[in-house]
Amino acid sequence: MTDTLAAEYPEAAPHIQEAVDEHGEDWVLENYYEDIYPLKQVMAVPEKEELPFYDEGEHGAMTEAERAEMYRAWCEYRENLRAGTKPGE
Repeated sequence: MTDTLAAEYPEAAPHIQEAVDEHGEDWVLENYYEDIYPLKQVMAVPEKEELPFYDEGEHGAMTEAERAEMYRAWCEYRENLRAGTKPGE
């Protein structure tokens, strides 16, 4: 983790570094929106493109609209689990 990232995101940087240490940079980039980005609800979290090991030519990033759709789908999924219903019921 770079000093700049740690300075800008002091709460999130340790979580990101722990994930990198445990799983590697590629895993973090592949699972960023599912495992790291949700921390944004309780702390400042960098965008995936801000990570020092992110390479635009090699890795993709979701747009804000794509992230919103993903979170809507997760909410629907959790509600279906809670209510014991199937989608569309």
